[in-house]
Amino acid sequence: MLYQVVMDVKIPRDLPEDERTQVLAREKAYSQDLQRQGKWRHIWRVAGQYANISIFDVQDNAELHQILSGLPLFPFMEIKVTPLLRHPSAIRDDDS
Repeated sequence: MLYQVVMDVKIPRDLPEDERTQVLAREKAYSQDLQRQGKWRHIWRVAGQYANISIFDVQDNAELHQILSGLPLFPFMEIKVTPLLRHPSAIRDDDS
């Protein structure tokens, strides 16, 4: 199943710099691994915000929840999830 996930990141300003650096490094490694697996298909930065819009391709709601709750930045995020369905007018075969 495909999902659009909007992640708005709100890292506390008083988070110690070394902790911030570590959590960001873990987040990058975790997200890139999911991208290599094909589960995190697309990620786009939202201009002017510390946010992204991503497309996930996972088996079901439970898998998506497990992935999102495993994000190192999860405690600092507001997340909105929208399930997606292939549009009948779509012409590409690789977007299902």
